[in-house]
Amino acid sequence: MNAIDVEKVDRVYFIGIGGMGMSALAQLFHAEGKEVTGSDREETPMTQLLRDVGIEIIIGHEEKNIRKDIGLCVVSDAVPKENPEFVHARTRGIPILTYFEALGILTKHRFTIAVSGTHGKTTTTGMLTKILFDAEIEPTAVIGSIVKDFESNFVRGGKEPFVVEACEYKDHILKLHPNILVITNIELDHTDFFKSLEHVQRTFRKAAESLGESGILIADPHDPTIKPILRGLTCTVVDYTKETAGELSFPAEFNSMNARAAKAAAKVYAPRLTDISIDVSLELFGGSWRRFEYIGETRKGALVYDDYAHHPTAIAKTIQAVREKFADKKITVVFHPHLYSRTKSFFNEFARALSLADYVIVAPIYAAREEKDASISHTLLAQEIKPKRGQAVALDLFDEIEERLQTMCDDGDIIITMGAGDIYKVANNLTSSL
Repeated sequence: MNAIDVEKVDRVYFIGIGGMGMSALAQLFHAEGKEVTGSDREETPMTQLLRDVGIEIIIGHEEKNIRKDIGLCVVSDAVPKENPEFVHARTRGIPILTYFEALGILTKHRFTIAVSGTHGKTTTTGMLTKILFDAEIEPTAVIGSIVKDFESNFVRGGKEPFVVEACEYKDHILKLHPNILVITNIELDHTDFFKSLEHVQRTFRKAAESLGESGILIADPHDPTIKPILRGLTCTVVDYTKETAGELSFPAEFNSMNARAAKAAAKVYAPRLTDISIDVSLELFGGSWRRFEYIGETRKGALVYDDYAHHPTAIAKTIQAVREKFADKKITVVFHPHLYSRTKSFFNEFARALSLADYVIVAPIYAAREEKDASISHTLLAQEIKPKRGQAVALDLFDEIEERLQTMCDDGDIIITMGAGDIYKVANNLTSSL
């Protein structure tokens, strides 16, 4: 399927268009003059954003949506093979590409900067895009969340540079063809695919090797999980830790590292950029949707934040950063576990990370692409947190969670809804009634 020239396709249909990557790619095709239509199972903030830019959205998946004149179907990884649209497109012989296959084809023909890593890639991609945008370099960017500075997960610029967020899951990163590759960090995650840290490292090693002699890898060569993938590479390796981050508008050392990686990538692409100009862009960077995002206040004055953290390391670092910023405040975390496999693989690590909060509410596991695993549950996780701190409860319904938070959290308390599912709806509901 990769033989198709997506640049020459006139009509593209997206199955599962509401996903972050899918919606950004749909906007790119739309901006380049293609007729773009897509479907999803429900209305979301992303489907509304797409409508706002003029893309037709269909709610529901039916055979009739696949017209004869469609030149390409792009399918989200979250869409099952038995999806009626997917089946009908295959039956009709319409070319079908996954999101990363389509993105990979585009990167073949554009100077591409790919930002990867277990943690921080969305923030780093947003930071890099803002630096280049402020310098009037006009990047086109596909980002894994809505960046506040652009009010979108897509930024339209020139054909080059093409800035993309690269995910390692299922080796998706290996479908891309970057000229510059950023690796923020490497840690075991996506345990439904990766069997060990070494498995993850092999994927990043292959990505680094694909750069060849002319490519540039930006990473922390002192990091013990990254060192092994650097040995014998023919590409140029740039140490992003040599950069300074300057002042940032949001807390945490890990964001400082993201800023350094973005700064290094910007300077490699555009050596004319000065530290002063880059630091100004980074200081003014507004952050991304669901990356320690301030939502508002509850009726009783508790401050509500929302964060995408869904891995124990990200959870621990976020809570620690909040503790530094609000040293004397009670911190309540509402955690929405993402995937049975991840919750099971990092069960003890999740319990330790969440115990850094003063009080934890655990919502039911967000299964996403997985079947239910009765051997793991939000109740078991809450019980594991209790011996470590004694302040955790499992609740079954979002309404129940919201009621508990409105009752127990007082003026000045901090509430953080956290996870990769739709727990952000709790944060929105807590503040929307004001």
